[in-house]
Amino acid sequence: MLTLNRREILAALATATAARLMRGGEDEPPAILGKRPMILHNDLPEDLETPVRYFGTWLTPTDSFFVRQHLPRPRPIESAAFRLTVNGMVAKPLELTLEDLRRLPQYTVPAVIECTGNGRAFYSPKVPGIQWGRGAIGNAEWKGPRVSDVLKLAGASSAAYVEIDGADSGVAKTPDFVRSLPMTKALHPATLLALEMNGGPLPDLHGAPVRLIVPGWDGTSSVKWVVRLSITDIRNNGFFMNPGYRFPKYNLPPGTPAKPDELEVIEGMPVKSSITAPEDQSKVALGPIAIRGFAWAGEEAIERVEVSTDGGSKWREAELSAPKLPFAWRLWRLNWQPSDPGYYTILSRATDSAGRVQPIVARWNPSGYLYNAIDRIGVIVEKAS
Repeated sequence: MLTLNRREILAALATATAARLMRGGEDEPPAILGKRPMILHNDLPEDLETPVRYFGTWLTPTDSFFVRQHLPRPRPIESAAFRLTVNGMVAKPLELTLEDLRRLPQYTVPAVIECTGNGRAFYSPKVPGIQWGRGAIGNAEWKGPRVSDVLKLAGASSAAYVEIDGADSGVAKTPDFVRSLPMTKALHPATLLALEMNGGPLPDLHGAPVRLIVPGWDGTSSVKWVVRLSITDIRNNGFFMNPGYRFPKYNLPPGTPAKPDELEVIEGMPVKSSITAPEDQSKVALGPIAIRGFAWAGEEAIERVEVSTDGGSKWREAELSAPKLPFAWRLWRLNWQPSDPGYYTILSRATDSAGRVQPIVARWNPSGYLYNAIDRIGVIVEKAS
């Protein structure tokens, strides 16, 4: 059996994405039809970040929703040819068509999908990987049958895990992208096999014809192009479960490696807010200024967002949008009237329904995952001409 270490995996991924183009924050023309100009990190496979100026609505439009792919996209699957295999510890193995899935009760769940490495560019010291800023995140409405209904059809046992495989496959020495989901989360009524996104057909870039949606958990859990669900008592131990997408149990001194036996699988996401306007290092005219952003908290709901315009000396509570839901974000706004021209540091911090508060400093880790420090931008206020 071929065994690869982390260095070899990353080298193989680099080979598979030789055409990738890193752009710190510069917009590029869309590489794919159906997308607005995005921040291009890789073009094969596509890794596209949403510019913060696109974040102005509760639902992120599909044409500006970020894209994260580990492997090249599979060839589009014709609707008539699609089959979802449900096997493993089941009473009745199944091969379901799209029509079979559409005949099941359909549910709509608003939920954030966030790349586990969103915000990686802000860690210090720097860590390898795609240097995502604030835009590897989006809030969408997902519609499709519940995973629990599909498992019920197959007579799934009370096993510990559901293993999920997509139609994408590894190239060169890269492994297949396979994830395991605890049965308790798979049976949650909000966990879906999405067939639609924001009221329209699920696009190929976002996992058509069928994508798993695991609300409140890291985006890696929401496997695209799903073609197999296997019921098992053993968690998959492939690269994308171990060592990939694990987080240290204990705080690490920045710049130090983690011990493999002290890493655990990432599941629910932390509380977080981001500032979307004004943009960082922008110039604004002296006068009333609307500070805006969004906040979310994994499986919890956002309770409060506070904003400081003086580097953290004083805080004011921002106005929050409705609805207040778990899994989805809330938009926030604070009207600010600076007294003088000059340079200002603006901060935002969120508190969720479990009482978690966004920290001043994110927990450093060698993979750059789960960045959620208090957001911070600088703006230059100029006298009105």
